[in-house]
Amino acid sequence: MMKTLKTVFTQKTHEGTTERLLQLSFSYFGLYVVTGFLAKYFASVLGMDGNTYTVYNTIGGLLICNAVVLGWGWYKFKSSTRIKFLGMDMPKEFLYIIPSGICTAVIIPTTTLMYVLPISVMVAMIIMRASVIIISRAVDELQIRQGILKKTVYWEENLAVVFALAAVCIKFYYVRPGDFDFLGNAAAMTILASYLTAYSIRIYIFNYYKNTRKPDAVYDTKGFFAVEQITSTLALLIAGAVFFYSINLPSADPKTFAFQFKDALVHTPKLWKEGILSGLPFGISAFFSVFLFMFKGRTATFAGLVNRLTSLIAGTTATLFVWWLIAGQKPPSGEDWLGLAAIFIAIFFMGKAERKRAGELAKAKEIEPEKDSETAAKERN
Repeated sequence: MMKTLKTVFTQKTHEGTTERLLQLSFSYFGLYVVTGFLAKYFASVLGMDGNTYTVYNTIGGLLICNAVVLGWGWYKFKSSTRIKFLGMDMPKEFLYIIPSGICTAVIIPTTTLMYVLPISVMVAMIIMRASVIIISRAVDELQIRQGILKKTVYWEENLAVVFALAAVCIKFYYVRPGDFDFLGNAAAMTILASYLTAYSIRIYIFNYYKNTRKPDAVYDTKGFFAVEQITSTLALLIAGAVFFYSINLPSADPKTFAFQFKDALVHTPKLWKEGILSGLPFGISAFFSVFLFMFKGRTATFAGLVNRLTSLIAGTTATLFVWWLIAGQKPPSGEDWLGLAAIFIAIFFMGKAERKRAGELAKAKEIEPEKDSETAAKERN
């Protein structure tokens, strides 16, 4: 274990190895903690919260994502198959990566809207977190039946799903009467359906791309992220412009997201620059989130669990930092700690599954196992 961690924190790792998986997870965890802390800090200390904070935080996230994919040339997608489409020569993969980007553009605003629905924040978080875990497992089942996924979902992965869902749903015990009244609200159900549909399609596409790569085909996760990011940004800009010009502030309901969205842009807050800067860790975390979902050689079940459980642990950690560093904040609740215990049980079974999967991939020569620095140095000499 110590050798693995030493490799994780001191060496450049190979694609698809357990050590690379841990590097991505630790990076995602750290950035998610910062993102969670900043949201509370801006709300409690700086007085910038709600959708005003969300608007400028999202702008910062989009700026850093697009700066990286354009500045580092990730948009030059590497493909083994090109086709002619509407007179253009392009990678065949664009036929589904661009729709994935449109789904991302749906997920970003509907995630925000989930928190302003006639629904408790607790229920919104439960639905969003549990849905990704369930969708990931369903995608594996569907792609196995379609013959796209050739791997088996290990029993350890299935058991990890059970404990992960238990960790998320423990809070259901604390739901108050009336928290599910949104089920009869057409607008609320439309937003929820859009969120779940977009995420289902996106996770399916992630794994379709991953599972249809031939042994000699290029697996360009950076290029995938770049094309998806550029597509989602363009879609959001178009939707944002339509949204902005279709709202009349004097007559709009101040409680609606539409009013708050336009108001945040028209009446620029004093901390708008700081709000944009707060989006930088949020935007950078998106890289690691996608790379975890698309991690080479792993099932959607496993990758989805790694992604969601990492964010759940980061959420509890962020709450601790908020409690320690910002006066008047509440510590993690008893159900948070109980959920964290269930998460670590899920991680135990995921670790067992990962050892089996890494050995299977190494035996098939799909990945190159890591060597510690001493062994590598001896081989070089």
